[in-house]
Amino acid sequence: MPLYLSRFSYTPETWQRLISHPEDRAKAAQSYIESVGGKLHGFWYAFGTRDGYNLWEAPDNVSMAAVALAISGGGALSSFETTVLLTVDETMDALRKAGQIQYRPPGA
Repeated sequence: MPLYLSRFSYTPETWQRLISHPEDRAKAAQSYIESVGGKLHGFWYAFGTRDGYNLWEAPDNVSMAAVALAISGGGALSSFETTVLLTVDETMDALRKAGQIQYRPPGA
């Protein structure tokens, strides 16, 4: 199954709710991805540009998109970005296919 890396930030209101009522949000994230047949591989909080990161496994892009849309639509986050991760083998396949494409730079 494909892997996905999500980066998120909470709204100030969400942080205030978590301060008032601390909650392990990894359990919630796990239930969301499992509802589409996937798996949560990791949930981390961080200092810096984003408040946290998730590593997910989902059956396909549509399933991951459904989870991302549900989370984003909930109003607790100020940002949520997801990147599809490729294995080395998938990247090697992409490199071989890229070598077969006759790319022409703009204006050339």
